[in-house]
Amino acid sequence: MAGCATRFNVARALKSTEVTGPEPFGRFHLRELLNTGGMSEIWLVVDERSKPYALRRLKHDLRFNFTARRRFKRGCEVLSQLTESDHIVGYVEHGKVSGTLYLLMDYVQADNLKELFARQDSVLKENVAQILIDAATGLSHVHESGYMHLDFKPENILVTRNGAVRLIDFDMAQPIPEAPVKFAKNPGTPSYMAPEQLKREPIDARVDIFAFGVSAYELLTNEKPFPGDSPGEILAAQMEPAGPVPLREHNPDVPPALEQVVLKCLERDPARRYALSGLLVRELQGALYV
Repeated sequence: MAGCATRFNVARALKSTEVTGPEPFGRFHLRELLNTGGMSEIWLVVDERSKPYALRRLKHDLRFNFTARRRFKRGCEVLSQLTESDHIVGYVEHGKVSGTLYLLMDYVQADNLKELFARQDSVLKENVAQILIDAATGLSHVHESGYMHLDFKPENILVTRNGAVRLIDFDMAQPIPEAPVKFAKNPGTPSYMAPEQLKREPIDARVDIFAFGVSAYELLTNEKPFPGDSPGEILAAQMEPAGPVPLREHNPDVPPALEQVVLKCLERDPARRYALSGLLVRELQGALYV
């Protein structure tokens, strides 16, 4: 995907942060602030040849925060080790400028799935089948490269105007263990965490498959499969014997075969989910006649 652009969830409110002049950052020039989060900023930049890139840099006030620096660097290193894929944002380089860590990526004109969903953008309705398959394919590529994402959610799925998907943000990614392991910290976003994560039990890559199921359920039904305002409430909903409300009760247009694929991803017991994300991709393709 080299040479493509990355728009990274451009909010209208950020237009006021456009740089009027070529503000330098190392050998790059900052053009526009595309997005900002708790730990980093993402800028549209150009190099000395005026080629555009997306540059993510650690916020200035975190330059001495060793936890943030370690997490940022891990995300850079994981992305650098993923082989090129049409469904993962393209890595260019990472390093530091005057002590500030940065990650340079291909620039792709896209918004994240959460923002598109919030405004019910037509690109979702027109491309929902391909978005589901491409997101699962990107996740499968991450797993085949030896990593679990551990923060798979709509905010970390970019979608272009023609429906192409790129996965982003590998700060929480970890190598896939040979057997489930318990982490000292609990990475992820509670609404997309599997029960074993919320219970602080050993986990493996099947938690990503659960997170895909939550994301797909939301996209197809406009509802959360396990509603709750806290990790405890979400876990309680996951433990309900009846399981989540079938998708077709919310949206009768969901094909029965697709409903079964998503519900399999959402199984409480990880042994009942797809063992491999590649199997998930094939089941989705069959359910959607792709």
